[in-house]
Amino acid sequence: MQLSDGIELRTPLRKEEVLRLKVGDTVYVTGEIFTARDEAHARALEWMEEGKELPFSFNRGVVYHCGPLVKDWKVISAGPTTSARMNPFTAKILERVECMAIIGKGGMSEEVVNAMKGKAVYLAFTGGAGALAAQSVRRIKGVVWDDLGMPEAVWILEVERFGPCIVAIDAHGNSLYRR
Repeated sequence: MQLSDGIELRTPLRKEEVLRLKVGDTVYVTGEIFTARDEAHARALEWMEEGKELPFSFNRGVVYHCGPLVKDWKVISAGPTTSARMNPFTAKILERVECMAIIGKGGMSEEVVNAMKGKAVYLAFTGGAGALAAQSVRRIKGVVWDDLGMPEAVWILEVERFGPCIVAIDAHGNSLYRR
C-alpha cells in the first residue's frame, strides 16, 4: 500500500509486493515480524537441513536482525544488529523461500545480494534507534529458543508501521552499499 510518506508492507508478504520495491523506497512494516541473530540463524538452518519444522517462518516473512531488550513481556529497545554476521546462513535460507524481507543495518555480502534476486529485499533501519523501533511493537506474540538468551532468542512480534526503513538492497540486485 502506498502511503504519503512511504510504502506499507503487510505480513505475510506477497512476492509481487517485494518485487515492486526499489532501492531508496521508504517502507513501513505492519504485521508479524521475528527477531533473529547469529545463533538463531545457525539453529534455524540446522533444523531446515534436518527437515524439522521451524516454530516461525522465513517464507513470506520478515526477519529483523535484532537482539531486543525485553522486560515484563514489553519490548524496551529493539535496535538493529549488524546484518553481515548472518551472511554465512542467509543465502542457504533464501534457497528455501518464495519471498521474504530482512531488516537490519550495514548491508550483506554479494553472495546474499545474488541469492535475494527475484525473492527478497533488505530494509535498512537506523542503528541507535532502538527506542523508536520499540514504539512500533504492539505486542510480543511469543518467544522461541529462549535457551539462547534474551538477545539470541527468536522474538515473534506484532508491529504497526515499523520504520521508517529504506530499501537498501532490492530483489533485482541493486544495492545502496555499492553506490
